Amino acid sequence: MAKYSNSKSLIMHFSLFFLSLLITSPSFSLALSRNNMCESTRFPSYCNTMLPNQDTDVHNFGRFCVRKSLSQSHKLLNWVETSLQDRNSADLSKPLIRLLEDCRELASSNVDLLTDSIIRKVNKTSTVLSTSEGDDLLTSLSTVLTNLQTISDELESTPSPSTIKNEISQMISNDTMLHSVSLSLCIQGWVPKEMDTKPFRSRRHAVRRNGRIPMKMSDLNRARLEKAFKHRRGPRPPRMMMRKLLQVADEEVTIKDVVVVSQDESWNFTTINDAIAAAPNNSAASGGYFLIYITAGVYEEYVTIASNKKYLFLLGDGINQTIITGNHSVVDGWTTFNSATLAVTAVGFLAVDITIRNTAGPNKHQAVALRSGADLSTFYRCSFEAYQDTLYTHSQRQFYRECDIYGTVDFIFGNAAVVLQNCNIYPRLPLKGQFNAITAQGRTDPNQNTGTSIQNCTISPSADLAAANAATAAGNGSFTKSYLGRPWKEYSRTVYMQSFIDGFIEAAGWREWSGDFALSTLYYAEYSNSGSGSNTTNRVNWTGYHMINATDAANYTVSTFLLGDVWLPQTGVPYSGGLI
Repeated sequence: MAKYSNSKSLIMHFSLFFLSLLITSPSFSLALSRNNMCESTRFPSYCNTMLPNQDTDVHNFGRFCVRKSLSQSHKLLNWVETSLQDRNSADLSKPLIRLLEDCRELASSNVDLLTDSIIRKVNKTSTVLSTSEGDDLLTSLSTVLTNLQTISDELESTPSPSTIKNEISQMISNDTMLHSVSLSLCIQGWVPKEMDTKPFRSRRHAVRRNGRIPMKMSDLNRARLEKAFKHRRGPRPPRMMMRKLLQVADEEVTIKDVVVVSQDESWNFTTINDAIAAAPNNSAASGGYFLIYITAGVYEEYVTIASNKKYLFLLGDGINQTIITGNHSVVDGWTTFNSATLAVTAVGFLAVDITIRNTAGPNKHQAVALRSGADLSTFYRCSFEAYQDTLYTHSQRQFYRECDIYGTVDFIFGNAAVVLQNCNIYPRLPLKGQFNAITAQGRTDPNQNTGTSIQNCTISPSADLAAANAATAAGNGSFTKSYLGRPWKEYSRTVYMQSFIDGFIEAAGWREWSGDFALSTLYYAEYSNSGSGSNTTNRVNWTGYHMINATDAANYTVSTFLLGDVWLPQTGVPYSGGLI
């Protein structure tokens, strides 16, 4: 009897041990009821009507939900395409046509993002993904929500027949809940709870002296680029700049081909869009960049870099030398989304030494210079100039280094995961009675990995605003109030750290959007800033506002927030991975 008891005890011991291994194993998921699973999402009631009524694990629930998200995105896309094709032109105003065209682009993007997420991520495994793959999935599903919110925002501001508005509004409302549930379940099933950024945090990418970008290319392409530098018309780039761009170093930017844009017809193309059309489609990162060198000049064209033009490199002759300019605005019938002078959605986009302008002026309200929804996009030594809504960091992961940004109302806005580092931010003189808000970040779901991080930047007034404020101090004119930002959406997230903030910023620092909207759900933070405008003594006392320490600030650095060490070295652009 004792022998039997010991054997039974031993069996139970090993059974419990084996069970504990299963539970703690990354590949093991406990079966959960639909109700228990849905309680972990933002929309439990909707979730319970949508998920199958069975007990299963988070991976099966997650796959079901993401597949349904894809199916609904296909339905939305088909509805938009049918609306554009079947309705008589008299039924569709020009603003409504532009809105539907935006919807088509955004819905198509969602189909692509969800298809890729299913094939490459959630169908592939029932275990937690690596940090890099988990961030890719999180970024894609965050962007799906952002794209849908963009349609909703444009619909609200565009006059349209009630039948069309009602149809699309109902689809968007349901799909928003569906995509939110998909995001939540995928985070629980596939995204690491603690992103493994320790290897990244310990690295600090060497900032190259003089900001040089070493390039690796064939002798033929090098000779072509050198000839373009030497023989183009107009002011030649400084010899030092030529050396910076053409020299070779340890971390080179691989260039697979070079074409030149010049308005004097002496090179390959006279317009930027023609050069982009000639670029190969769907290039892989390993193949290197297709370099489009744009010689000095003012290019009056609206440049679009579609999602299939991956790993494209636009190189100019410098700020105020190579200028891309347009004047589309909301007042003139464009949507905010399609008012951009330069719009890019292609993965791996790189722009260096270019000015991008929208000259619509403050009277035309929303008028975008750059809209980027390009994942892993990088902008170095570029200038973005407009008034309201200058820089539309729409979605995905983006990095800006040593750029100049000019604007008035909400002039850095959108819902990307973005870091602006070593940039100059210049609020301008707005219309009489307006105030300046530098940022209007648009996170709509607490599970999105999005936000705006402003690190080691200089925030100071532009010349016209400084002159107007000086005149006010002398007793003439009215003083323009300027703020660090305001909450465009419910979970707006913006961090200023290690930056110089001049004294023209209001003591409160931040401004409400409307009443108490988002004041408890937003996340606004400041860390180790300098300048008379950085004094936090009289800052807002909102629940969502924080003065953070170094540990918290590290979460919004390039290496951690963007996983920049994974993809920035191939651009050759200097960056600091951690706190400076």
